Amino acid sequence: MPAYKFEALDADGKTQTGLLDGDNAKAVRSMLRARALVPLDVQAVASEHTSTSGTRLLSRRVFTSTTLAIWTRQLAGLVGAGLPLERALTALGDEAEDPKQGELLAHLRAEVNAGSPFARALASAPREFDDVYRAVVAAGEQSGQLGRVLDKLADDLEERQALKGKLIGATLYPAIVSLVAIVIVVFLVTYVVPQVAQVFAGGKRALPFLTMAMLAISDFLRTWGWLLLLALAGAVAMLSLARRNPATRERLDAAFLTLPLIGKLARGYNAARFAGTLAMLAGSGVPILKALQAAAETLSNRAMRADALDALAQVREGAPLASALAAKKRFPGLLQMFARLGEQTGELPLMLQRAATQLSAEVQRRAMQTATILEPLLIVVMGAAVMLIVLAVLMPIIQLNTWVK
Repeated sequence: MPAYKFEALDADGKTQTGLLDGDNAKAVRSMLRARALVPLDVQAVASEHTSTSGTRLLSRRVFTSTTLAIWTRQLAGLVGAGLPLERALTALGDEAEDPKQGELLAHLRAEVNAGSPFARALASAPREFDDVYRAVVAAGEQSGQLGRVLDKLADDLEERQALKGKLIGATLYPAIVSLVAIVIVVFLVTYVVPQVAQVFAGGKRALPFLTMAMLAISDFLRTWGWLLLLALAGAVAMLSLARRNPATRERLDAAFLTLPLIGKLARGYNAARFAGTLAMLAGSGVPILKALQAAAETLSNRAMRADALDALAQVREGAPLASALAAKKRFPGLLQMFARLGEQTGELPLMLQRAATQLSAEVQRRAMQTATILEPLLIVVMGAAVMLIVLAVLMPIIQLNTWVK
């Protein structure tokens, strides 16, 4: 039975909105009148998610990464407790604080009531539920263990979100310090230094070398600063356009992996995500080839994604997963070692999950170590830059005092 969003007036003339299930819009209007409500507008929820090609889409994202993990955990708890899926979706829809979320859940419930598998219902909102999410749900439905699989999926979403949060937290402070340092230095060079220099402009004696150098930098920035900003904006725009080309983006991503510190972090992060996704899919019963395909699509680095797809082609031809990954040097050796152990012991999902856990821990350790080094280093660099500017201002004053004596 499809869901309908309604807007109606009550006896006091106040507008009431909500969701109702009905065979059609006419039946929903009759239900509203039976409740002493005057229907103003009745629309099928599903119609708002359908594009011209028949694929249902949402105008904006309903779930963030955090809210999707929370919602998945709640759904896993209800289904695992023995509540039918339709009733679980109804309960979560009634408790939804966001109207858009309630509409989406009503649409999913309507699809399930119509006889569609839950994974197919999720496919009607591809922006909310990606291929990996739907593949895990489909495997859970086929195995009859949807609650356990959803619980595992919630664990994966939470671990992924925690790793991303720690990486952002580790880089946030250095980024803020760098931005503040740049703003302060530019202000001092372009405003303070010229103001002080005007005091000594009429003097016949030569200014100190440091002051002259700082004045030259100041004049350059004041004259050509706009051109530098324009060139920087143009370079960013060109880089953004270049990344739209698949071949160019793959080359840029490959070069990014070779950077001293951040390259290793990117390799570890992508490898951890790949191993965790592959472990979750394989452990849920998804065939290894389909699991490899889905796990490769989760990699944000296109060079590592190409390597994963090449490994998939080798596995399809009969090669062991460990051997296929060993031929790809961008993946850490730890992943290959655990994959080999998993194939030898017959516990590939468990070993891949252990590899993902160790890789995630290594990424967090490297990120915190890098942040610990960068924080004092940035402060020292900022202090040195400000000290040079202050010296450039004070040295003419000291020189003037010497002349007066």
